[in-house]
Amino acid sequence: MGDFIPSTPISLQIRKIIFDEHNEPDAKFTNDEIFEKLKQTGDLDPSWTIDDVESYFLDICNSGLARNIAQNFTTIWMKLFTPIEKIHCSFCDLDVYLGPEEERICPNPSCKSTV
Repeated sequence: MGDFIPSTPISLQIRKIIFDEHNEPDAKFTNDEIFEKLKQTGDLDPSWTIDDVESYFLDICNSGLARNIAQNFTTIWMKLFTPIEKIHCSFCDLDVYLGPEEERICPNPSCKSTV
């Protein structure tokens, strides 16, 4: 991975894609689908592969936002527990996306303030 710094943190980009396209508990989605969307926005290091974003998807599952329902090599199929809420963080001035069961902590890695 290079020195690329995205304008919006990767974790927030992933959460926004899930919010915009998969925000219902019955919807199944994969990390591959989300990664393809990330690549389309261009706000991702072009040298990255799916393996470089694996930790972000593990964090989403560990946070209680989504659950891993199946896995095959590098593909992870997930489902949300409950719909995601859009919240504006007044500390970092970004929109963040949290599940109702998650801690009310900004998922922006450079913020982590209470929202």
